[in-house]
Amino acid sequence: MNCYKTIKDAGTERRNGYLASIEQLKRIRLFEDLTDGMLEQLLPLAQEQSFAERKIIFEPGSEATHFYSLTTGKVLLQAELASALIISLGAIKPGYSFGWSALLPGPAHTSLAVCMEPCEILVMPGDEFKALLDQDHTMGFLVMQKTATILENRLERRSAQFVKVITKHPDIATLLGL
Repeated sequence: MNCYKTIKDAGTERRNGYLASIEQLKRIRLFEDLTDGMLEQLLPLAQEQSFAERKIIFEPGSEATHFYSLTTGKVLLQAELASALIISLGAIKPGYSFGWSALLPGPAHTSLAVCMEPCEILVMPGDEFKALLDQDHTMGFLVMQKTATILENRLERRSAQFVKVITKHPDIATLLGL
């Protein structure tokens, strides 16, 4: 049974219509190398929304229409391996972004994103964000360069975690002579 409430549930706390500020955008790691002029172009896309604790932002298989940047709170990315087994894929801290599937063709989310405490999130329509990056190639390059760095760091962390877990498994440790 799902113990979380989706963002479509009654009582979802949102402050729709509030545009982000340049100062908020500057605190997002993905945008930290952009000029003020570039950030001005992003402003009309970024809507600040509030989410209550335990609210689901998106679920696996759902259409990835928006890109998210956390300003306050904590979001967990999770995967359900079995009906009674949910694993954490990572925790999103303020200043970091998630919902990368919205920037890919044929977007569908591959994980569950749930607020672990009240959150303030900058939400951008993925198609409009991609169109802006396509129009301004310099901004597109800077964002994609930062994206590659962020995702490379994430992959390195996950690889190290995987190796650590696999070498601690008793059967694998025996095979490796550990």
